[in-house]
Amino acid sequence: MKQVLEFEKPIVNLKEKIEELKKITQDSDMDLTEEIATLENRLASLEDDIYGNLQPWDKVLMARHQDRPTTLDYVNAIFDDFIEFHGDRLYGDDSAIVAGLAFYKGEPVTVVGHQRGKDTKDNIHRNFGMPHPEGYRKALRHMYQADKFGRPIICFIDTKGAYPGKAAEERGQSEAIARNLMEMSGLKVPIICIVIGEGGSGGALALGVGDRLLMLENSTYSVISPEGAAALLWKDSGKARQAAETMKITAHDLKELGIVDGIIPELKGGAHRDAGKQAERINEAIEAALNELKTLQSDELLEKRWDKYKQIGTFQEAQLARD
Repeated sequence: MKQVLEFEKPIVNLKEKIEELKKITQDSDMDLTEEIATLENRLASLEDDIYGNLQPWDKVLMARHQDRPTTLDYVNAIFDDFIEFHGDRLYGDDSAIVAGLAFYKGEPVTVVGHQRGKDTKDNIHRNFGMPHPEGYRKALRHMYQADKFGRPIICFIDTKGAYPGKAAEERGQSEAIARNLMEMSGLKVPIICIVIGEGGSGGALALGVGDRLLMLENSTYSVISPEGAAALLWKDSGKARQAAETMKITAHDLKELGIVDGIIPELKGGAHRDAGKQAERINEAIEAALNELKTLQSDELLEKRWDKYKQIGTFQEAQLARD
């Protein structure tokens, strides 16, 4: 049974009524065509109203939906001949990050992304999409290779955050994330980063430094989860909804702040309604970004990337008073 979010219940109830009337029409001589048409019009209006006015917390729930497509869903739909590689050549492999080579419209690319599980067993295997240091080092190993051979890099971001466990910290979690930030800023090939679900904290940012940062319409991108922010600010994680409204974590908020370069529209009801069609929209965004970035020489690419990050945020210079 598919997960039904709280705000979707009126839609589900109305759909059930429509199906019930259709069944009555099929099983009896009653003609309920007009009643069904009326309810279907009401359903379309209700969906437009609910999905067109989602609140920040609703989008958090949408980004976390258990049926939401993962990195590998999009990779298999968009790219050809994807070959996944494993291990960081230092410690081991991390299933929370997938990395490898693929062809995109006949040209080789490097693909990296967080990978959540599809069920409980898969989530345990993937560590719920929360990478260890070896995951980030695996990603960086492939980025170095892409830079060496001139391949564009496509990153898919979908994680609650880097794994905060003791073993991860002992193996240099913070250093691994920091190194990715530093090295990605200087790679001389186009980098396109796409937030497809949750983009949580440094765990997301470690795959998020690039020339284009795109977000799916119902994804989120933040320095901390709403629950974590609520626990810090109000000592009550139950105020996560309130925190989500104040944190500016939605795609539209971040686009207005100049952090996100573009928003990829989602299907009505979320990307999980049809992963194939959603992949087509992501494909269009990747193609447009690559066509633009491939025209730039490496020096120009780096300069524009530097300018992009310098323009994020605001500051004010003050003249110090002198005696």
